[in-house]
Amino acid sequence: MLLTIIIVLAVILGIFTGHLFISVDSLGSINTVSSYLLIALLFSVGIDLGSSKETFKDIKSKGKMLLFLTIAVMGGTFLGGFVAGLLTDIRPNASLAISAGFGWYSLAPVILNKIANSEIAAIAFLTNIFREVFAIILVPILAKYVNFFTALAPGGATSMDTTLPIISNATDENHSVIAFLHGAILSFSVPFLVNFFYLID
Repeated sequence: MLLTIIIVLAVILGIFTGHLFISVDSLGSINTVSSYLLIALLFSVGIDLGSSKETFKDIKSKGKMLLFLTIAVMGGTFLGGFVAGLLTDIRPNASLAISAGFGWYSLAPVILNKIANSEIAAIAFLTNIFREVFAIILVPILAKYVNFFTALAPGGATSMDTTLPIISNATDENHSVIAFLHGAILSFSVPFLVNFFYLID
């Protein structure tokens, strides 16, 4: 719980710092630094996973969990996107395409800006970035009060990068491997599913 509070406070502090002290011209260098820091963080997570000899054993069991998790997350995401679209008067194909970003806020909006319009792209950006923020908050809570497997769901595509360190810290090596593979599958599917759902109209 303490980690969750620290993460939320860090995000809030970052928002105020960016708004009050950071100029638009310096955003490029900030993105570069944050990318290198993320790579270093993921490298350390990889070392932690690789140091455990039990991590990559029982692949068959992990495969079943991975398949169930991916199907459940996809189904839940699309159902939530469809219902949200009905409540906000967004066409079903657009709401499903937005939800198909699975938290990848830097790709889905770019695709939708090309095949749809800037309004849909902006909604996709906010929707997917909020998913990542909520995942950062929810993963430790779900891991502690529900179970490790449930804690893998909120991250979506980000389970292989930005939320992987949170998952690794809140769960164990076996669930971290499943989270990484799950995130990789969802990330791979994003460009195909976003295009598919929007173009079925």
